[in-house]
Amino acid sequence: MPEAPECSNNYDCDVAIIGSGIAGGMLACILARHGISVMLFEAGSHPKFAIGESMILETSEIMRSLATVFDIPELEYFSAEHFLPVIGSSHGVKRHFSYLHHVADRPQKPSDVLQAVIPSRPYGHELHIYRQDSDYYYAGLAVSYGARLLPNTPVREIDIDHRQVSLSTASGKRFKAKCVIDAGGFRSLIAEKYQLRDFTQQTHTRGIFTHMTKVPSYHKLGATRSSMGIPYSLTEGTLHHIFKGGWMWVIPFNNHSQASNPFCSVGLMLDPRVYPQDQSITGELEFWRFVRRYPGIQQHLQGASAVRGWVDAGRIQYSSQRIAGDRYCLLGHAAGFIDPLFSKGLYTTLASILQLGRSLIRAHRENDYSAHQFADVERCTLDYVKANDRLVANAIKSFADPGLWQQYSVLWILGAYLELVKLTTTRIHWQRAQLASQSASFEWPNLRLVGGGYQRFDELAESVNGIVEQLDVNNRQAVQRSIQQLCKLYRQNNWIPYSFRQLINGKNHLPKNKFSWRLLMNEGGILGPVDYRQHFFQDISLVQLGHFMLSEKQRYSRQNISRQKLKAFGRSMI
Repeated sequence: MPEAPECSNNYDCDVAIIGSGIAGGMLACILARHGISVMLFEAGSHPKFAIGESMILETSEIMRSLATVFDIPELEYFSAEHFLPVIGSSHGVKRHFSYLHHVADRPQKPSDVLQAVIPSRPYGHELHIYRQDSDYYYAGLAVSYGARLLPNTPVREIDIDHRQVSLSTASGKRFKAKCVIDAGGFRSLIAEKYQLRDFTQQTHTRGIFTHMTKVPSYHKLGATRSSMGIPYSLTEGTLHHIFKGGWMWVIPFNNHSQASNPFCSVGLMLDPRVYPQDQSITGELEFWRFVRRYPGIQQHLQGASAVRGWVDAGRIQYSSQRIAGDRYCLLGHAAGFIDPLFSKGLYTTLASILQLGRSLIRAHRENDYSAHQFADVERCTLDYVKANDRLVANAIKSFADPGLWQQYSVLWILGAYLELVKLTTTRIHWQRAQLASQSASFEWPNLRLVGGGYQRFDELAESVNGIVEQLDVNNRQAVQRSIQQLCKLYRQNNWIPYSFRQLINGKNHLPKNKFSWRLLMNEGGILGPVDYRQHFFQDISLVQLGHFMLSEKQRYSRQNISRQKLKAFGRSMI
């Protein structure tokens, strides 16, 4: 076990982190691993409930980058299903994002379905993370690397001056640090202290959610997988019931043969301008009253029951005017939060940790924790939150019509794919720089959550979002004109890969097997036209990319991960 990093006599630690959820825990691992003294202040104790349970490809890839850059293999343990033998069987498997469109008081039409398939190669499918276990794991891992965890120690007051940070706890104890990272969520002490909150987001939803048992497969009650024409059962991934003005998530943890967790996460997100909150009833009663309006959803949840208290949240969107200053930075949900429709929140948090970890290591080395050290973190975090807000707001608006959603979904899926490509090729270039001993000066790209920083995607997104934002979804003729406009706009962009063009033409799913001869095409292939290739791949050839993917497939195979687990266990017993 690593020795705990030491701090000078004038401070209790170098960096104090408020909140030991997945964000605080992972950052504490990084800092302690690199010789920085860390104290984790936790108001409650683990295990504890948290939302943000559905993984996406970009989040998994940033986990692999964190593990590589900071030399902490455990940071990628929740990046794919092949790690289940290592992290335990309480987590679910995610093979897709699926969307079923519903209309009030009418049966669900099986044709109104969209399935965004997650490829199984080279890493295996994604996960549904049971957050009380994942967050507990990283808090414990931080301790094993040398961080000090203080459970049941709520921080009540923070004072920051040019010399130090002073933290006062509820019990009256005072601690001194060189810097504080606030990962305490919406009720961030620093956001409140400096009046940083911004509530001007486009997205406008409130939430009612819990964990349930006895949630059956949708196919046992409604249309079969084959009748819907989709590659995977809806139970094998994250299911979204969508409707005008909102949506519902269904995230099972018991959807694979090794599963030991009978729970399923279920949450309802509503636009209060469409569905005003009834203050006279509980969130639980409102949830079931709403469900009865939609026959397909009611049939799906009939017989299900909650196994924990219901969370009934008001409008959940917020951001911050700034997130950093001298000796402080906000992280994760302390910085901002948007409706979790596309599961971008954890990706935003981990992208911020990649920047923040490097910034704090540099600040520690230079003994300079001034605001300029966190400039990249602030830009990254606020850009991501802003982009997520616009994406989610317009997607929920498009739920008013299944055809409109079909077209808007192309922007979401395409943006996610491009972001993943850029993240992957960036890791390839970083590994090259590391081999050449140039990783310290490596410049990470400026991304904005979707599109991978590709200018032609940004221009396309601006046009698509503009069309949707100007649309009156209650005007049927206007909706049809907008659908035609979006189709035409996509078809004018010949750099869009082949699979996404199929969605434009009405196909209801991405291909189960992404590897085909079409990858070799100049237009629609993986390398794309010249400017696309230069932006995403630079000097990486198709052969080199193929070699990288094959090596990744071997490295992340279930067999190899299991062998590494056995080796690690043997070392721990010596």
